[in-house]
Amino acid sequence: MSIRLMRMGAKRRPFYRIVVMDARRPRESKYKETLGYYNPLKEPAEIKLDLDRLSYWLDRGAQASETVQSLIKKVTKRSNHSNNNKT
Repeated sequence: MSIRLMRMGAKRRPFYRIVVMDARRPRESKYKETLGYYNPLKEPAEIKLDLDRLSYWLDRGAQASETVQSLIKKVTKRSNHSNNNKT
């Protein structure tokens, strides 16, 4: 299993879903579950990710792609930063 991006949107207007799917399948095929989305066109880029389901799939051996790993780092850094500001 792999956690990777699935391209959506129109021509020149990319929008990505972060999905769990079999690693041997093509990018646009069926997926097991949607974990969130990534919109690179917004400023700053909009990233929504369900961290609970992400950890569930990572515990079961799913491998995140390099791009998804960088998005995870951004989301966790942002959530840790917002938690530090609340205290």
